[in-house]
Amino acid sequence: MNSKNAMKVLALILSGRIKSNAAFWREFPSRQALDYFNIDFEMFENTLLESGYNIVCAYDEDFPTLPYGLRASEKPFFFVYKGDISLLQNKQSNIAVIGTRKIDESIAIRERELVAKLTEKGFNIVSGLALGCDTVAHETCINCGGKTIAILPCTLDKIYPPANKQLAEKIVNSGGLIITEYILAAYSDGEFKKRFVERDRLQAMFSSAVVLTASNRLRDGDCGSRHAINKAKEYGHKIFVMYDENKGDNKNLLFGLNTDLLADNSATILTDEIMNKPNN
Repeated sequence: MNSKNAMKVLALILSGRIKSNAAFWREFPSRQALDYFNIDFEMFENTLLESGYNIVCAYDEDFPTLPYGLRASEKPFFFVYKGDISLLQNKQSNIAVIGTRKIDESIAIRERELVAKLTEKGFNIVSGLALGCDTVAHETCINCGGKTIAILPCTLDKIYPPANKQLAEKIVNSGGLIITEYILAAYSDGEFKKRFVERDRLQAMFSSAVVLTASNRLRDGDCGSRHAINKAKEYGHKIFVMYDENKGDNKNLLFGLNTDLLADNSATILTDEIMNKPNN
């Protein structure tokens, strides 16, 4: 059952009263501010019930705990979701697995092995439902009996990419979670592209560590993984990379970002030994 406060926030968004994170926190810096605010939200209740979606706002008990010190502009206040939102509460059990959309089968095989081991260790796998590395991460986790979390840059009624609509359903049906900040469609292509970057910050925010499977450098066709990596650095989270010079990764453009992160000591190669240690 969606709370009264969450319904108020929904009405504020749909009416155009709140258009950004910063605007919400400026106008409603406390639960009391929202409690005292009156807005008609009954007109939205039936639509929400028919959709099967759940909503949660920052002043609900089940809203996930946020890192301290977030800027208002990046501090989430509202989510739309299907599945088990409690998976976001224990970040120590969540590991984000991210990477390029354009992987070859040799990379996919290695990623499946890596994700299978993480799942067997009891980790929930966080990713973004994109094609390529994200899809491999979600599917492998499900196939290994684990729970996976897909953080989306789109509304739940327009899953992106459309090819992964069935995968989104599988995630929910297997005890996982699909979640987004958005209940309204993007008003332009530029706004939609911006949402991918905003999504990337949440992958880092709700994980204890980020694992980069494969990604080009920016100049060589960067896939955007660097956004989640940069946020993981900012939040003080661990960063690991899939990497093996014996497989020629140091000469492969698809491991360009991995190579750079290792060179500047921003990341560690994720090995079996590290995965066998508690709290990694």
